[in-house]
Amino acid sequence: MNPIPDVDLTLRPPGPRILRDRLLNADYRLFEAVASRHWPGADHVLPRLTRSANHGVLWFTTAAAIAVVRTPRARAAAARGLASLALASATINTVGKRTVRRPRPVLDPVPLIRQLKRQPITTSFPSGHAASAAAFAAGVALESRGWGAAVAPLATAVVVSRVYTGVHFPSDVLAGAALGVGAAYVVRALVPTRDQVPRPHRSSAGAPASADGAGLVMVANKGSGTPDLIHALRDALPLAETVVSEPADVEAELEKAAARAVVLGVCGGDGTVNTAARIALRHGLPLAVLPGGTLNHFAHDLGVEGPRDLVRALQEGNAIRVDVGRFSSGSKEGIFLNTCSLGVYPELVRERERWSRRIGGWPAGVLGALRVLRTDSHPLRAELGGRSHPLWLLFAGNGTYHRMGLAPARRFDLADGRLDVRVVHGGRRPALRLLAAALAGPLTRSPAHAAVRVRRLRVDGVAAGTLLAYDGEVTEVAGEVTLQKIPEALTVYRPRP
Repeated sequence: MNPIPDVDLTLRPPGPRILRDRLLNADYRLFEAVASRHWPGADHVLPRLTRSANHGVLWFTTAAAIAVVRTPRARAAAARGLASLALASATINTVGKRTVRRPRPVLDPVPLIRQLKRQPITTSFPSGHAASAAAFAAGVALESRGWGAAVAPLATAVVVSRVYTGVHFPSDVLAGAALGVGAAYVVRALVPTRDQVPRPHRSSAGAPASADGAGLVMVANKGSGTPDLIHALRDALPLAETVVSEPADVEAELEKAAARAVVLGVCGGDGTVNTAARIALRHGLPLAVLPGGTLNHFAHDLGVEGPRDLVRALQEGNAIRVDVGRFSSGSKEGIFLNTCSLGVYPELVRERERWSRRIGGWPAGVLGALRVLRTDSHPLRAELGGRSHPLWLLFAGNGTYHRMGLAPARRFDLADGRLDVRVVHGGRRPALRLLAAALAGPLTRSPAHAAVRVRRLRVDGVAAGTLLAYDGEVTEVAGEVTLQKIPEALTVYRPRP
């Protein structure tokens, strides 16, 4: 008789193959549960939604809708969402789909009304639609929580629609969504968000606080389209005095306001703000800036994106002292809060002003750039350091401009005591040279362009009639042009970071 063999009754964890089979079975069961379940209204909505996300069309449209708001945070959120989507899509198409060749689900449990007319022919794992949706939503949320909360339901619906229409298993969309979120964080590591770059601490300038607007006289440029902004300001600060002025009368109204104001306020674009700053400097008044123009660089670099930000700064009495740039040429002189430039940019500004009232600020800027760069203009000749140079552009920023990837340049310190000088050398193909300089970061040098930071700059040998642009305005200069800084000359309200 053979002996009875010993039986090992010890509980052991399942092997890798058994665990994989269990996970796949659970994945199949969950797919069938979702595919066979009827959700009221979803049979018509989700298939259309999933088709709209083909090739990222839904997300490009959403990004355009966000950018229309025209605040820096909204534009940055849209750009970050698209950058995250691009990275996720590239990773899915080059690595993801080729690594795991999983077939698509069988459509038997999916009602015919939900099935897509054109079924995908690529492999199932991971889901490219889920990756794009999660990447876009996560990228937007990392830049702006508010916009992220608005986009998240749409992204979630797209992810669910991939299982509901039967083109993916649940694990496919989960893996794709995880990859998309990871892509958004990779983009953030490469290009930090605005909140990751803290503004330098500046002590308070001791400006007066006004809980109800008493002492504030706000002059608004009617040409900037500011009625809603002024109504919001009046509701929050009922004792503030507001004056809506025709564009031609803004300077005169600001002079009158400065004579009776404790705080001089201005609502308009950068050119209007420049005029107000000059008057505030002469009268020794703190300046309250409400952005009402097309670009509003100065207000946005302060952190003032709308009435709520300015009201909070006024009520808290929170203000800082900022540098002011100054240019002079012979008997002509002026100040600049943002930039001052010679070369093709002043011509672009003049073209933009010519077309802006007909087609709007942004289209006019694009048209102006195309017209200027297509003309047979010759580079500016100027003397720098005793040597004559052909230049397509000489740009001087009031403070250092930081360019994060392809995002618009921003300043995080408005009192650093430096002029950010960029030069694009003369030569063939000015458009390519200007584009290369625009994409380059600060303090770069190449045969086409260079950048330095200085306190003062003198340019000699400027031909008569040469255009100089400052804060969106244009004037003519000749001979010697001197650019310099007036450190911490102007007191400006800004919200506490």
